[in-house]
This record gives sequence, C-alpha cells and structure tokens, in this order.
Amino acid sequence: MSDATTQARSKTSAGTMSGKTIRPDEAAHFGRLAKDWWDPKGSSAMLHRLNPVRLKFLRDAIDLHWANDIEARKPLAGKSALDVGCGAGLLCEPLARLGADVTGVDAAPENVTAAAIHAESAGLDIRYMAGEIGTIDIGAFDLVTAMEVIEHVADKRAFIAALAARLAPGGLLALSTPNRTPQSRLLMVGAAETFGLIPRGTHHWDDFVTPEELGELLDEAGLDMGEPTGIAFSPSKGLHLSDDLSLNYLVTARAR
Repeated sequence: MSDATTQARSKTSAGTMSGKTIRPDEAAHFGRLAKDWWDPKGSSAMLHRLNPVRLKFLRDAIDLHWANDIEARKPLAGKSALDVGCGAGLLCEPLARLGADVTGVDAAPENVTAAAIHAESAGLDIRYMAGEIGTIDIGAFDLVTAMEVIEHVADKRAFIAALAARLAPGGLLALSTPNRTPQSRLLMVGAAETFGLIPRGTHHWDDFVTPEELGELLDEAGLDMGEPTGIAFSPSKGLHLSDDLSLNYLVTARAR
C-alpha cells in the first residue's frame, strides 16, 4: 500500500468524511468473491470456519439479553434482525433459522444478488439490499450485527452512529473485528494472505480497531460496550472463543 493510500485510510478512519462509510475499492473486492461465497472450500473458506464461532457467541448473547430459554430452537421468534455487511448471507440465514425477520445490507450489489438466490433456494424469506447503511430508510431492529465489517469502512465513527440509529429500544448490537496488534499483523495479514487462507488485499492492518477504540466509538454513539470475547486459534481446537483478544474479538453493545 502506498504512503498516500495509508494516509487516506487513516484520515477517513478518524471520521473526517461526510458520513459515507463505503469504500468503492473494498466493495469491488468483496463483490468479486460473490460467485463462490457459499463454497466452503473457496475464497470464503475462513468465513465458513468462523461462522459457527460467531453464532455460538451470538446465541449466548441473545439468550442473556432477552432472558431466553437456552433450549429454545427459535430464540429470535417475533424479533427483527439486521446484518450490515452481510456478504452473501452466511450470517443472515442462521439468524432467520433462529426465528428472526432478517434484513441484510451490503456495499456490493453482487453479494446481495448471490445472497438472495441462495436464500430462495434454501426456502428462507430474507430481505437483501445494497447501499450505504446511513442513507437506507429501513427502520429499527431488535438485533443489529456487523461482523468483520468496521475494519473495511471509510468512516468508522459514522458507521457506528448508523448502526446505533438502526437499533430499536431495548435492542442488542453485536460486532466482531480484528484487533490491531503485532500478532494480527503477522497472522491475519501476513501469513493468512501469503498462504491463501484469505484472498490477498482483504485486510489492511492500519484499519484494525482495538477494543479500547471501539469502546470509545460506541460510547460516542450512546452505547455501552460489553466485555470483549476473543476469537483464537489452536491446532487442537481450531477457531474458538477465548479470553485472548490479540487476533480477533466480538462485543455486544446496548443503548444507555
């Protein structure tokens, strides 16, 4: 990445843009992956491995937030869910199966097209839309998720504000993102892209967000962040929830 590009990313990440969060180059990058997003051995294979870990975190957070029966098959029945940066629907479909009325929004039109086709083939009624989350009039939702998204947006402050604006009273926000640490630089950018575990150009380490930074952004938006949970890797466990935040982490947030 050139110095000029790095400076531009740092500037927009600080919130100096006019509220636009989509980076056209990022949207184009992920749009090119749309055709094989659902292939567990394709370019999104790492997301397929990550999804069960995210879902375990989400299920626990949902049950705790709404005091659900942990054995319930549809803990989101009667509730609405919005997944921002939904890609081709890897998280939207499980949320629908948990009973939610689901909407997915993504920056890349190719992704929402692939998502809609896959949902229809699976017999799931999910609404998909492409565009800027801060400008789409879609109302408020009980659950809002944005998994592995904030590190790709142009204006992080505007993005968090847009997520907060979509949260219904008493709702729950859940996010995940890589942490900006030496470990994530070595493994998530260097090793993962070098060895083809994720497509080259997917991550830019300077855009990773620390838990402290994310907490400040959420606080500015009137949200209280819960205790972060790490996503770690070991040869014996694979990807798993952990106290180790050095690579990746998940958080929930609620309006004050």
